[in-house]
Amino acid sequence: MTIYDSTLLIVDPQNSFHPGGSLAIPAANDDAKRIALLIDSDSGIDRIVVTLDSHHKLHIAHPYFWVDGETKTKHPTPFSLISSQDVEEGTWVPRDDIDVNGLVDPNIFSLEGNEFNLRNYCIEYTRKLQTSEQQFKLCIWPEHCLIGTPGHNVVPEIMDALDRWSAKTGKSIVWVHKGQNLLTESYSAMCAEVPVSADTTFNHKLQSQLLQSRRVLVCGQALSHCVNFTMRDIVKHWPDGEFDRLCLLTDCTSSVPGFESAGSKFMQDMSEKGVKTVEARTAF
Repeated sequence: MTIYDSTLLIVDPQNSFHPGGSLAIPAANDDAKRIALLIDSDSGIDRIVVTLDSHHKLHIAHPYFWVDGETKTKHPTPFSLISSQDVEEGTWVPRDDIDVNGLVDPNIFSLEGNEFNLRNYCIEYTRKLQTSEQQFKLCIWPEHCLIGTPGHNVVPEIMDALDRWSAKTGKSIVWVHKGQNLLTESYSAMCAEVPVSADTTFNHKLQSQLLQSRRVLVCGQALSHCVNFTMRDIVKHWPDGEFDRLCLLTDCTSSVPGFESAGSKFMQDMSEKGVKTVEARTAF
């Protein structure tokens, strides 16, 4: 088994999350510059893993998945929160015409009855979110990282650095896609918030790859969400007493505006766990 010295894990460094994108984080371009500098440095990074948020238009956290229960013509605005009670009472309901064939494995996510009912699924799904470890309501996001659109692409500053790194080292980037299943959120690159199929359960293969490194440095977007949830899942399955092998690059990630407290709580939790939190220039 190959043992790597340092793996750089870059979470969702995509145009949608940078200024000019549909879900822009104001400081993301500055984060990207520091990430690119780190990639270009002679720091000894010998593997790079990049995750990509990868959504369809009719994702459960996008407006066009939902309609109001009364007229069936209105869609929730971005940043609306939808609770299980909202779906049960008909404030917001899933569209009747959405094709969800094959997206849910009943052995992983089961509902009462023999026939799959999308509204009943959404009631149970949002209930599971609200009773999960993070305890949150479904947030409707602006459409972002749509597969095949410029928003899905890696921001040029980082993509150029990745290309230079590959040309210099002879190594390829490890790409990890997440979020393709319409019916569940995948903030974490390791596991969907509510697993509904085999490909949304915990990614043991990726965890094993990360464990092959003496150190794993984590950065990307956003600190409050996908970096947060990804790293929590990694830590949950990491060997006790070895959390200092994990490093959060604090100046290479930022929170979604309005969710700064989630980012701060995440950094505090990681520090208390023994994960290193440092700026990129002091990581080596």
